[in-house]
Amino acid sequence: MAEALPLTDHLAASDEPELVRSPATRYVFVTGAGAPGDDEYYRKKALVVDVARVLAPAASPGASDPVAEGQYWYPEGSTPVGIADFYSVNPVSELQYRLMAAVGATTTDKDIAAARDAAASPSDTAQDRLGLFDLPEETVVQVMHHGPFADELATLNRLGQFAERAGLARNGPHREMYLDAYTSETPQDTLRTILRDPVA
Repeated sequence: MAEALPLTDHLAASDEPELVRSPATRYVFVTGAGAPGDDEYYRKKALVVDVARVLAPAASPGASDPVAEGQYWYPEGSTPVGIADFYSVNPVSELQYRLMAAVGATTTDKDIAAARDAAASPSDTAQDRLGLFDLPEETVVQVMHHGPFADELATLNRLGQFAERAGLARNGPHREMYLDAYTSETPQDTLRTILRDPVA
């Protein structure tokens, strides 16, 4: 019988690529499209964090601030991409994304609506549709990326080669977890980002 994969902590990853199980997690989320890093992207990220902050005690008691996460994929009909070449084949301006932050497992849509009202986020607009999203426990490859987002290509190449050697391929949206709070003006040299891809 094959050895069971370890269940990783939701916000933990090694500096070396690894194959693990990621835990089931409930999120508040907002969707968007376009290149990560534009003004609309940062606005939506701030909105999700502001709303999750109101719900933080239910999600992670004692946590200082919610961790923003993202799922990324290209529209149907785009050139297929793997792990290593995720950002280098199709224009990143065509990306679709779901920006999210973990909330408690029993959080409801009513809780989200109340938290949105209480947050009164300056990043909120009437066009934003917030919702709940459940990500199941799944098999993933992951690695910790240190430094600027522009340098993720090299880290994703390492992760993709690791998956390929294991006979695995990406099987769902690419995921990133931004462990350090940041804005468009934040120096990126010390930022930590978990790069995580579901595989099969």
